[in-house]
Amino acid sequence: MKDIRILAINPGSTSTKIAIYNNTKSAFLKNIKHSATDLQKFSAITDQYEFRKKFILDELKDAGISIKSFSAIIGRGGLVKPIESGVYEVNEAMLKDLRKGVMGEHASNLGGLMAHDIALSIPGARAFIADPVVVDELQDVARISGHPLFQRRSIFHALNHKAIGRIHAESTNSNYSELNLIIAHLGGGISVGAHSRGKVIDVNNALDGEGPFSPERSGTLPAGCLAKICYDGRYSLNDVKKMITGRGGLMAYFNTNDAYEIELRARDGDPKAILIQNAMSYQIGKEIGSMASVLKGRVDAVILTGGIAHNPMLVSYLKDMVSFIAPVVVYPGEDEMKALAMNVFMVLTGKAESKIYN
Repeated sequence: MKDIRILAINPGSTSTKIAIYNNTKSAFLKNIKHSATDLQKFSAITDQYEFRKKFILDELKDAGISIKSFSAIIGRGGLVKPIESGVYEVNEAMLKDLRKGVMGEHASNLGGLMAHDIALSIPGARAFIADPVVVDELQDVARISGHPLFQRRSIFHALNHKAIGRIHAESTNSNYSELNLIIAHLGGGISVGAHSRGKVIDVNNALDGEGPFSPERSGTLPAGCLAKICYDGRYSLNDVKKMITGRGGLMAYFNTNDAYEIELRARDGDPKAILIQNAMSYQIGKEIGSMASVLKGRVDAVILTGGIAHNPMLVSYLKDMVSFIAPVVVYPGEDEMKALAMNVFMVLTGKAESKIYN
């Protein structure tokens, strides 16, 4: 079989990760970090497109890698319309919705756009996304917010949730579709999902206003205070949106979205860093507890994943809070790059079919 060379692109809130796979073997991995100062120059996520794409092309060029060698480019799925889990080939309908931000703004919207643009310059190459952040498996009761004008939406780190769920199942000689798991992805955004036999039946909207605060999101805010701020004349709609996503969480308290910097301050005994880091851990633990009730206490494992799961202080705090629910298993970092590549490899080798977005 001819080697299949895949470029995977994963734009996150504070970084752009790229990976190259030759068939199923990793050949190159790079995590391009973006400072808050650089990203603040752009008023909208889509404005970062050329900025991030240039970084990708420069990294490949510096590594002596020709883009003409790729059979497929796969980007992390963005805020398209709610769809079922799977692999989707990028088409015009998807590009339109990604540019428009039909479900909101997020860095992952850039994944499909950049994959498509790069693939256009390569004869025969195809562009895909897989398990976008809007994978929707919510049970109906979880959609009800408490007011008919507002409906809860499924927006979370679906790609890593699904990949880690399957990895954990394999490590325990189980099937993902047979387990009840609570998976907490701890990164620039934080999502905590109740996985019931292969379906994420409830999860906080990690993008814009639910669950724990994170390095740059405010999470669930006191509703009355938020309503007052919206109408006291000091802030525009855009200001408030940035408070919630982009300049909330650690960014609001410390003017940095670097969770590792705050971890180091906490280790050195900085009382503010300790308090805020503990508060973030506390809120994550509360969310895990709420998902345990969704699963009616029948939980096979609580899984911590994402970059912040490298923080031993935070992990220890969480284990102390939630280990009574189920064994706490830590998969620090994320396996999204491998998940992207393996998804598209299955499609290109005929072991799975891509789906059509419309």
